Amino acid sequence: MKAITAPLVDPRDRPAFLALFAVFMVFGTSMTIIGAALPRILADFNWSYLVAGTVLGANAIAYFSFTFIGGYLISAWGPKRTLVLGLATAATGLLFFAATPDPLVNILLGALIGVGQGFVEIAVNWSTLRLDRAHSGRPMNLMHGAFAVGAILGPLALGGVLQAGLDWISVYRGMAAIFAGLAVVVLFVALPVVTAPGTNAARTNAAGTNAPGTNAPGTNVGTTPTEPPHRLGRQPAYWLSFLALFFYVGVELGVSNWVAQYFVAVFAYPVTASALLVSLFWAGLLAGRFGVPLLAHGARQDMMLVWFSALATLSITGLSLLGFLPVTAMTHVAGLGLVFLSGLGCSIFYPAVITLLGMCFPLAQSRAIGFAATGGGVGAFLFPFLMSALAQGWGIRAGFATYAGFGVAMTLTAAGLAVSARRLVAHPAS
Repeated sequence: MKAITAPLVDPRDRPAFLALFAVFMVFGTSMTIIGAALPRILADFNWSYLVAGTVLGANAIAYFSFTFIGGYLISAWGPKRTLVLGLATAATGLLFFAATPDPLVNILLGALIGVGQGFVEIAVNWSTLRLDRAHSGRPMNLMHGAFAVGAILGPLALGGVLQAGLDWISVYRGMAAIFAGLAVVVLFVALPVVTAPGTNAARTNAAGTNAPGTNAPGTNVGTTPTEPPHRLGRQPAYWLSFLALFFYVGVELGVSNWVAQYFVAVFAYPVTASALLVSLFWAGLLAGRFGVPLLAHGARQDMMLVWFSALATLSITGLSLLGFLPVTAMTHVAGLGLVFLSGLGCSIFYPAVITLLGMCFPLAQSRAIGFAATGGGVGAFLFPFLMSALAQGWGIRAGFATYAGFGVAMTLTAAGLAVSARRLVAHPAS
Protein backbone atom coordinates (compact mmCIF):
# COMPACT_ATOMS: atom_id res chain seq x y z
CA MET A 1 0.00 0.00 0.00
CA LYS A 2 1.36 3.44 -0.88
CA ALA A 3 1.97 5.90 1.90
CA ILE A 4 -0.84 8.39 2.37
CA THR A 5 1.79 11.17 2.45
CA ALA A 6 2.74 10.53 -1.19
CA PRO A 7 2.13 13.65 -3.32
CA LEU A 8 -1.13 13.73 -5.19
CA VAL A 9 0.56 14.90 -8.40
CA ASP A 10 4.07 15.89 -9.42
CA PRO A 11 4.87 19.37 -7.98
CA ARG A 12 5.37 20.70 -11.50
CA ASP A 13 1.83 19.64 -12.37
CA ARG A 14 0.12 21.35 -9.43
CA PRO A 15 -0.83 24.55 -11.33
CA ALA A 16 -2.48 22.41 -14.02
CA PHE A 17 -4.30 20.31 -11.44
CA LEU A 18 -5.57 23.40 -9.59
CA ALA A 19 -6.77 25.00 -12.82
CA LEU A 20 -8.58 21.81 -13.83
CA PHE A 21 -10.02 21.57 -10.31
CA ALA A 22 -11.50 25.08 -10.66
CA VAL A 23 -12.88 24.26 -14.11
CA PHE A 24 -14.53 21.06 -12.92
CA MET A 25 -16.02 22.83 -9.91
CA VAL A 26 -17.81 25.35 -12.13
CA PHE A 27 -18.65 22.54 -14.56
CA GLY A 28 -20.43 20.78 -11.69
CA THR A 29 -22.49 23.90 -11.04
CA SER A 30 -23.54 24.05 -14.69
CA MET A 31 -24.76 20.44 -14.55
CA THR A 32 -27.10 20.98 -11.58
CA ILE A 33 -28.28 24.56 -11.73
CA ILE A 34 -31.13 23.88 -14.19
CA GLY A 35 -32.52 21.08 -12.05
CA ALA A 36 -32.25 23.23 -8.93
CA ALA A 37 -34.21 25.99 -10.66
CA LEU A 38 -36.78 23.61 -12.15
CA PRO A 39 -39.64 24.37 -9.70
CA ARG A 40 -39.24 28.12 -10.33
CA ILE A 41 -38.88 27.62 -14.10
CA LEU A 42 -42.08 25.56 -14.20
CA ALA A 43 -43.91 28.23 -12.21
CA ASP A 44 -42.56 31.34 -13.98
CA PHE A 45 -42.48 30.02 -17.54
CA ASN A 46 -45.62 27.85 -17.27
CA TRP A 47 -43.81 24.85 -18.78
CA SER A 48 -45.20 21.32 -18.61
CA TYR A 49 -43.09 18.42 -17.37
CA LEU A 50 -42.69 17.34 -21.00
CA VAL A 51 -41.31 20.73 -22.09
CA ALA A 52 -38.91 20.77 -19.15
CA GLY A 53 -37.76 17.26 -20.02
CA THR A 54 -37.18 18.30 -23.63
CA VAL A 55 -34.96 21.21 -22.55
CA LEU A 56 -32.97 18.89 -20.29
CA GLY A 57 -32.82 16.28 -23.05
CA ALA A 58 -31.49 18.75 -25.63
CA ASN A 59 -28.70 19.69 -23.24
CA ALA A 60 -27.88 16.04 -22.64
CA ILE A 61 -27.89 14.88 -26.27
CA ALA A 62 -25.48 17.68 -27.21
CA TYR A 63 -23.36 16.83 -24.20
CA PHE A 64 -22.96 13.15 -25.04
CA SER A 65 -22.46 13.80 -28.76
CA PHE A 66 -19.65 16.26 -28.19
CA THR A 67 -18.07 14.22 -25.41
CA PHE A 68 -17.58 11.49 -28.01
CA ILE A 69 -16.28 13.99 -30.58
CA GLY A 70 -14.01 15.50 -27.94
CA GLY A 71 -12.25 12.15 -27.49
CA TYR A 72 -11.00 12.44 -31.07
CA LEU A 73 -10.54 16.21 -30.96
CA ILE A 74 -7.99 15.85 -28.15
CA SER A 75 -5.87 13.61 -30.38
CA ALA A 76 -5.90 16.28 -33.09
CA TRP A 77 -5.90 19.52 -31.09
CA GLY A 78 -4.70 18.56 -27.64
CA PRO A 79 -6.56 19.10 -24.35
CA LYS A 80 -5.89 22.84 -24.02
CA ARG A 81 -7.66 23.94 -27.20
CA THR A 82 -10.46 21.45 -26.59
CA LEU A 83 -10.98 22.74 -23.06
CA VAL A 84 -10.91 26.42 -24.03
CA LEU A 85 -13.40 25.78 -26.82
CA GLY A 86 -15.69 23.99 -24.39
CA LEU A 87 -15.54 26.75 -21.79
CA ALA A 88 -16.23 29.47 -24.34
CA THR A 89 -19.16 27.58 -25.87
CA ALA A 90 -20.76 26.86 -22.49
CA ALA A 91 -20.31 30.51 -21.48
CA THR A 92 -22.18 31.64 -24.59
CA GLY A 93 -25.12 29.36 -23.88
CA LEU A 94 -25.31 30.32 -20.21
CA LEU A 95 -25.22 34.02 -21.08
CA PHE A 96 -28.58 33.83 -22.85
CA PHE A 97 -30.32 30.83 -21.23
CA ALA A 98 -33.73 31.63 -19.67
CA ALA A 99 -33.71 35.16 -21.08
CA THR A 100 -37.09 34.29 -22.61
CA PRO A 101 -39.71 31.65 -21.68
CA ASP A 102 -39.85 30.45 -25.28
CA PRO A 103 -39.21 26.66 -25.16
CA LEU A 104 -37.53 26.44 -28.57
CA VAL A 105 -34.98 29.15 -27.76
CA ASN A 106 -34.13 27.48 -24.46
CA ILE A 107 -33.88 24.06 -26.12
CA LEU A 108 -31.27 25.46 -28.51
CA LEU A 109 -29.40 27.27 -25.74
CA GLY A 110 -29.50 24.19 -23.54
CA ALA A 111 -27.95 22.24 -26.42
CA LEU A 112 -25.24 24.89 -26.82
CA ILE A 113 -24.38 24.56 -23.13
CA GLY A 114 -24.23 20.79 -23.62
CA VAL A 115 -21.72 21.13 -26.46
CA GLY A 116 -19.38 23.05 -24.18
CA GLN A 117 -19.94 20.65 -21.28
CA GLY A 118 -19.02 17.69 -23.48
CA PHE A 119 -15.66 19.20 -24.44
CA VAL A 120 -14.93 20.20 -20.84
CA GLU A 121 -15.78 16.71 -19.56
CA ILE A 122 -13.42 14.79 -21.82
CA ALA A 123 -10.57 17.32 -21.66
CA VAL A 124 -10.47 17.42 -17.86
CA ASN A 125 -10.78 13.64 -17.46
CA TRP A 126 -8.06 12.96 -20.03
CA SER A 127 -5.71 15.52 -18.50
CA THR A 128 -6.29 14.23 -14.97
CA LEU A 129 -5.44 10.68 -16.03
CA ARG A 130 -2.15 11.95 -17.47
CA LEU A 131 -1.35 13.84 -14.28
CA ASP A 132 -1.91 10.68 -12.22
CA ARG A 133 1.54 9.22 -12.92
CA ALA A 134 1.23 6.70 -10.06
CA HIS A 135 -2.14 5.40 -11.33
CA SER A 136 -3.53 5.66 -7.79
CA GLY A 137 -6.93 7.04 -8.77
CA ARG A 138 -6.65 9.74 -6.08
CA PRO A 139 -6.39 12.71 -8.50
CA MET A 140 -9.47 11.48 -10.38
CA ASN A 141 -11.48 11.05 -7.17
CA LEU A 142 -10.54 14.53 -5.98
CA MET A 143 -11.17 16.05 -9.39
CA HIS A 144 -14.70 14.66 -9.35
CA GLY A 145 -14.92 15.95 -5.78
CA ALA A 146 -14.49 19.39 -7.32
CA PHE A 147 -17.47 18.62 -9.53
CA ALA A 148 -19.47 17.84 -6.39
CA VAL A 149 -18.37 21.10 -4.74
CA GLY A 150 -19.69 23.06 -7.70
CA ALA A 151 -22.86 20.98 -7.79
CA ILE A 152 -23.48 21.97 -4.15
CA LEU A 153 -22.55 25.64 -4.45
CA GLY A 154 -24.77 26.29 -7.49
CA PRO A 155 -28.07 25.28 -5.87
CA LEU A 156 -27.01 27.00 -2.62
CA ALA A 157 -26.40 30.23 -4.52
CA LEU A 158 -29.72 29.84 -6.30
CA GLY A 159 -31.47 29.17 -2.99
CA GLY A 160 -29.95 32.33 -1.54
CA VAL A 161 -31.11 34.34 -4.53
CA LEU A 162 -34.65 32.96 -4.22
CA GLN A 163 -34.76 33.59 -0.47
CA ALA A 164 -33.67 37.18 -1.04
CA GLY A 165 -36.36 37.69 -3.68
CA LEU A 166 -33.80 38.51 -6.38
CA ASP A 167 -33.87 37.56 -10.06
CA TRP A 168 -32.86 33.88 -10.22
CA ILE A 169 -31.81 34.25 -13.87
CA SER A 170 -28.81 36.31 -12.74
CA VAL A 171 -27.18 33.08 -11.51
CA TYR A 172 -26.79 31.94 -15.12
CA ARG A 173 -25.23 35.24 -16.14
CA GLY A 174 -22.71 35.01 -13.32
CA MET A 175 -21.78 31.47 -14.34
CA ALA A 176 -21.24 32.61 -17.93
CA ALA A 177 -18.74 35.21 -16.72
CA ILE A 178 -16.89 32.63 -14.62
CA PHE A 179 -16.67 30.18 -17.54
CA ALA A 180 -15.26 32.92 -19.77
CA GLY A 181 -12.71 33.87 -17.12
CA LEU A 182 -11.56 30.26 -16.72
CA ALA A 183 -11.10 29.96 -20.49
CA VAL A 184 -8.57 32.79 -20.27
CA VAL A 185 -6.82 31.18 -17.27
CA VAL A 186 -6.46 27.84 -19.06
CA LEU A 187 -4.61 29.55 -21.91
CA PHE A 188 -1.74 30.29 -19.51
CA VAL A 189 -1.57 26.90 -17.76
CA ALA A 190 0.69 24.00 -18.76
CA LEU A 191 -1.49 20.95 -19.50
CA PRO A 192 -0.38 17.48 -20.64
CA VAL A 193 0.07 17.17 -24.38
CA VAL A 194 -0.32 14.41 -26.95
CA THR A 195 3.08 13.14 -28.09
CA ALA A 196 4.33 10.38 -30.34
CA PRO A 197 4.02 6.81 -29.07
CA GLY A 198 6.88 5.60 -26.90
CA THR A 199 8.30 9.03 -26.13
CA ASN A 200 8.49 10.72 -22.78
CA ALA A 201 5.59 12.81 -21.62
CA ALA A 202 5.70 16.48 -22.37
CA ARG A 203 3.89 19.37 -20.87
CA THR A 204 2.67 22.49 -22.59
CA ASN A 205 4.00 25.80 -21.40
CA ALA A 206 2.03 29.03 -21.49
CA ALA A 207 3.14 29.75 -25.03
CA GLY A 208 1.84 26.43 -26.24
CA THR A 209 5.22 24.83 -26.96
CA ASN A 210 6.37 21.54 -25.53
CA ALA A 211 8.47 21.48 -22.40
CA PRO A 212 10.40 18.33 -21.52
CA GLY A 213 8.87 16.12 -18.86
CA THR A 214 9.58 12.75 -17.39
CA ASN A 215 7.48 9.68 -16.95
CA ALA A 216 7.13 7.49 -13.94
CA PRO A 217 8.79 4.13 -14.61
CA GLY A 218 6.70 1.95 -16.83
CA THR A 219 4.18 4.65 -17.74
CA ASN A 220 3.56 6.31 -21.06
CA VAL A 221 2.04 9.58 -19.96
CA GLY A 222 1.09 11.84 -22.84
CA THR A 223 1.24 9.29 -25.64
CA THR A 224 -1.23 9.24 -28.47
CA PRO A 225 -3.77 6.41 -28.54
CA THR A 226 -2.31 3.55 -30.58
CA GLU A 227 -4.64 0.70 -29.65
CA PRO A 228 -6.38 -0.45 -32.86
CA PRO A 229 -10.15 0.22 -32.71
CA HIS A 230 -11.01 -3.42 -33.47
CA ARG A 231 -9.06 -4.51 -30.39
CA LEU A 232 -10.96 -2.08 -28.21
CA GLY A 233 -14.23 -3.51 -29.48
CA ARG A 234 -13.18 -7.03 -28.55
CA GLN A 235 -12.90 -6.21 -24.86
CA PRO A 236 -16.05 -6.51 -22.68
CA ALA A 237 -14.71 -3.74 -20.43
CA TYR A 238 -14.98 -1.30 -23.34
CA TRP A 239 -18.71 -1.95 -23.83
CA LEU A 240 -19.51 -2.41 -20.14
CA SER A 241 -17.98 0.98 -19.35
CA PHE A 242 -20.44 2.53 -21.83
CA LEU A 243 -23.37 0.77 -20.16
CA ALA A 244 -22.12 1.52 -16.65
CA LEU A 245 -21.96 5.26 -17.30
CA PHE A 246 -25.19 5.10 -19.30
CA PHE A 247 -27.08 3.92 -16.23
CA TYR A 248 -25.04 5.89 -13.72
CA VAL A 249 -25.18 9.35 -15.29
CA GLY A 250 -28.84 8.85 -16.14
CA VAL A 251 -29.60 8.00 -12.52
CA GLU A 252 -27.29 10.63 -11.01
CA LEU A 253 -28.43 13.58 -13.10
CA GLY A 254 -32.01 12.30 -13.14
CA VAL A 255 -32.21 12.34 -9.35
CA SER A 256 -30.33 15.65 -9.21
CA ASN A 257 -32.59 17.31 -11.79
CA TRP A 258 -35.89 16.06 -10.35
CA VAL A 259 -35.40 15.67 -6.58
CA ALA A 260 -36.35 19.31 -5.90
CA GLN A 261 -39.63 19.04 -7.83
CA TYR A 262 -40.24 15.57 -6.34
CA PHE A 263 -40.14 16.98 -2.80
CA VAL A 264 -42.30 19.97 -3.76
CA ALA A 265 -44.97 17.79 -5.39
CA VAL A 266 -44.91 14.81 -3.00
CA PHE A 267 -43.87 16.22 0.39
CA ALA A 268 -45.26 19.77 -0.05
CA TYR A 269 -41.73 21.14 0.37
CA PRO A 270 -41.41 24.96 0.00
CA VAL A 271 -40.34 26.01 -3.49
CA THR A 272 -37.91 28.58 -2.09
CA ALA A 273 -36.06 25.88 -0.14
CA SER A 274 -36.27 23.07 -2.70
CA ALA A 275 -32.96 23.94 -4.36
CA LEU A 276 -31.21 22.95 -1.12
CA LEU A 277 -32.24 19.33 -1.73
CA VAL A 278 -30.02 19.27 -4.81
CA SER A 279 -27.16 20.55 -2.67
CA LEU A 280 -27.88 17.82 -0.09
CA PHE A 281 -27.62 15.15 -2.79
CA TRP A 282 -24.32 16.56 -3.97
CA ALA A 283 -23.08 16.92 -0.41
CA GLY A 284 -23.29 13.13 -0.25
CA LEU A 285 -21.23 12.90 -3.43
CA LEU A 286 -18.71 15.35 -2.02
CA ALA A 287 -18.39 13.34 1.20
CA GLY A 288 -17.59 10.22 -0.80
CA ARG A 289 -15.29 11.79 -3.37
CA PHE A 290 -13.15 13.54 -0.78
CA GLY A 291 -13.55 10.93 1.94
CA VAL A 292 -12.69 7.81 -0.08
CA PRO A 293 -9.19 9.00 -1.16
CA LEU A 294 -8.42 9.88 2.48
CA LEU A 295 -10.09 7.05 4.40
CA ALA A 296 -9.92 4.18 1.91
CA HIS A 297 -6.50 4.92 0.46
CA GLY A 298 -5.24 1.94 -1.49
CA ALA A 299 -8.63 0.24 -1.64
CA ARG A 300 -9.49 -1.59 -4.86
CA GLN A 301 -11.39 0.57 -7.30
CA ASP A 302 -13.40 -2.34 -8.71
CA MET A 303 -14.76 -3.45 -5.33
CA MET A 304 -15.62 0.08 -4.20
CA LEU A 305 -17.43 0.62 -7.50
CA VAL A 306 -19.81 -2.26 -6.79
CA TRP A 307 -20.45 -1.56 -3.10
CA PHE A 308 -21.08 2.15 -3.51
CA SER A 309 -23.34 1.49 -6.50
CA ALA A 310 -25.40 -0.88 -4.34
CA LEU A 311 -25.70 1.81 -1.66
CA ALA A 312 -27.00 4.31 -4.21
CA THR A 313 -29.54 1.83 -5.55
CA LEU A 314 -30.90 0.96 -2.09
CA SER A 315 -31.15 4.64 -1.11
CA ILE A 316 -32.95 5.68 -4.30
CA THR A 317 -35.32 2.73 -3.90
CA GLY A 318 -36.13 3.83 -0.35
CA LEU A 319 -36.66 7.42 -1.49
CA SER A 320 -39.04 6.25 -4.21
CA LEU A 321 -41.05 4.11 -1.78
CA LEU A 322 -41.44 7.05 0.62
CA GLY A 323 -43.38 8.85 -2.09
CA PHE A 324 -46.20 6.34 -1.74
CA LEU A 325 -46.47 6.72 2.07
CA PRO A 326 -48.46 9.36 4.01
CA VAL A 327 -46.53 12.60 4.48
CA THR A 328 -45.32 12.91 8.08
CA ALA A 329 -42.39 14.47 9.92
CA MET A 330 -40.69 11.07 9.85
CA THR A 331 -41.01 10.72 6.08
CA HIS A 332 -39.50 14.20 5.72
CA VAL A 333 -36.49 13.28 7.88
CA ALA A 334 -36.08 9.87 6.24
CA GLY A 335 -36.32 11.46 2.80
CA LEU A 336 -33.56 13.95 3.58
CA GLY A 337 -31.32 11.18 4.88
CA LEU A 338 -31.92 9.04 1.80
CA VAL A 339 -31.14 11.97 -0.51
CA PHE A 340 -27.74 12.29 1.19
CA LEU A 341 -27.08 8.53 1.07
CA SER A 342 -28.06 8.44 -2.61
CA GLY A 343 -25.37 11.00 -3.31
CA LEU A 344 -22.84 9.15 -1.16
CA GLY A 345 -23.51 5.93 -3.07
CA CYS A 346 -23.05 7.72 -6.40
CA SER A 347 -19.86 9.42 -5.28
CA ILE A 348 -17.08 7.19 -6.57
CA PHE A 349 -18.84 5.57 -9.54
CA TYR A 350 -17.70 7.88 -12.33
CA PRO A 351 -14.08 8.38 -11.21
CA ALA A 352 -13.72 4.65 -10.52
CA VAL A 353 -14.93 3.75 -14.03
CA ILE A 354 -12.56 6.29 -15.62
CA THR A 355 -9.63 5.05 -13.52
CA LEU A 356 -10.35 1.42 -14.45
CA LEU A 357 -10.51 2.40 -18.14
CA GLY A 358 -7.15 4.14 -17.89
CA MET A 359 -5.67 0.92 -16.51
CA CYS A 360 -7.38 -1.33 -19.07
CA PHE A 361 -6.57 0.72 -22.18
CA PRO A 362 -3.34 2.68 -21.55
CA LEU A 363 -2.72 3.10 -25.30
CA ALA A 364 -6.20 4.37 -26.15
CA GLN A 365 -7.32 6.34 -23.14
CA SER A 366 -8.95 9.27 -24.91
CA ARG A 367 -11.03 7.03 -27.20
CA ALA A 368 -12.01 4.64 -24.40
CA ILE A 369 -12.96 7.49 -22.06
CA GLY A 370 -14.79 9.33 -24.84
CA PHE A 371 -16.82 6.22 -25.66
CA ALA A 372 -17.70 5.56 -22.01
CA ALA A 373 -18.57 9.20 -21.39
CA THR A 374 -20.81 9.07 -24.45
CA GLY A 375 -22.73 6.31 -22.70
CA GLY A 376 -23.16 8.65 -19.77
CA GLY A 377 -24.41 11.37 -22.05
CA VAL A 378 -26.95 9.06 -23.69
CA GLY A 379 -28.24 8.19 -20.22
CA ALA A 380 -28.37 11.87 -19.28
CA PHE A 381 -30.53 12.46 -22.36
CA LEU A 382 -32.88 9.50 -22.18
CA PHE A 383 -33.54 9.27 -18.45
CA PRO A 384 -34.83 12.82 -17.77
CA PHE A 385 -36.91 12.67 -20.94
CA LEU A 386 -38.39 9.35 -19.86
CA MET A 387 -38.95 10.74 -16.40
CA SER A 388 -40.77 13.79 -17.73
CA ALA A 389 -42.99 11.66 -19.99
CA LEU A 390 -43.90 9.31 -17.13
CA ALA A 391 -44.47 12.22 -14.74
CA GLN A 392 -46.73 13.90 -17.27
CA GLY A 393 -48.82 10.79 -17.82
CA TRP A 394 -48.62 8.85 -14.53
CA GLY A 395 -47.49 11.38 -11.96
CA ILE A 396 -44.09 12.27 -10.56
CA ARG A 397 -44.13 9.38 -8.04
CA ALA A 398 -44.21 6.79 -10.83
CA GLY A 399 -41.60 8.68 -12.82
CA PHE A 400 -39.19 8.93 -9.92
CA ALA A 401 -39.63 5.24 -9.06
CA THR A 402 -38.11 4.27 -12.43
CA TYR A 403 -34.72 5.43 -11.13
CA ALA A 404 -34.77 2.62 -8.57
CA GLY A 405 -35.10 0.05 -11.36
CA PHE A 406 -32.32 1.64 -13.36
CA GLY A 407 -30.20 1.68 -10.20
CA VAL A 408 -30.39 -2.12 -10.11
CA ALA A 409 -29.19 -2.25 -13.72
CA MET A 410 -26.39 0.18 -12.83
CA THR A 411 -25.14 -2.08 -10.03
CA LEU A 412 -25.26 -5.24 -12.12
CA THR A 413 -23.33 -3.54 -14.92
CA ALA A 414 -20.77 -2.22 -12.42
CA ALA A 415 -20.22 -5.76 -11.17
CA GLY A 416 -19.66 -6.99 -14.72
CA LEU A 417 -17.21 -4.17 -15.44
CA ALA A 418 -15.28 -4.87 -12.23
CA VAL A 419 -14.80 -8.52 -13.16
CA SER A 420 -13.89 -7.74 -16.77
CA ALA A 421 -11.43 -4.98 -15.82
CA ARG A 422 -9.73 -7.19 -13.25
CA ARG A 423 -9.17 -9.91 -15.85
CA LEU A 424 -7.95 -7.47 -18.51
CA VAL A 425 -5.45 -5.77 -16.20
CA ALA A 426 -4.16 -9.15 -15.00
CA HIS A 427 -3.92 -10.56 -18.56
CA PRO A 428 -3.61 -7.71 -21.09
CA ALA A 429 -4.76 -8.50 -24.61
CA SER A 430 -1.99 -9.06 -27.08
